[in-house]
Amino acid sequence: MFKKIVEDLLQTALEERQDLFLIDFSLSSDNAIKIVIDGDNGVLVEDCMFISRAIEHNIDRDEHDFSLEVLSSGAATPLTLPRQYHKHVGRNLEIKTLDSQNFEGELTAVNEEGVVLNWKAREPKPVGKGKVTVAKQANVAFDNIKEAKVKIKF
Repeated sequence: MFKKIVEDLLQTALEERQDLFLIDFSLSSDNAIKIVIDGDNGVLVEDCMFISRAIEHNIDRDEHDFSLEVLSSGAATPLTLPRQYHKHVGRNLEIKTLDSQNFEGELTAVNEEGVVLNWKAREPKPVGKGKVTVAKQANVAFDNIKEAKVKIKF
């Protein structure tokens, strides 16, 4: 019953803030609530506070003893939902597929079926010695992505 109360409050808060979406929700046996969110424009501390207050201020502490942790999906956290890819267009991604392929390149497009990555590779010349730089592209379907991470450059 407590889990249903928290889920309903969380759903109401996310309906109010359409730019935020749920990545993970867990409730342990000792009522430790952990919520991970992401946003179409990133997540600010104020966004985490909004979700936290929407839940904490609507549950009676005398009736339920709980702890609450609301956090954003980290920069090194793998992308899990198709909605997360849109804000990363123009960034480099590393994608591992279910059929054991690995791609690393610039995310140039996101559509309903998957993503498009572009990169340059050095390959042997068709004739003669040496190598030539070749533009490569991969279309990867969402249902074939095992893991996708944003490659952060410093």
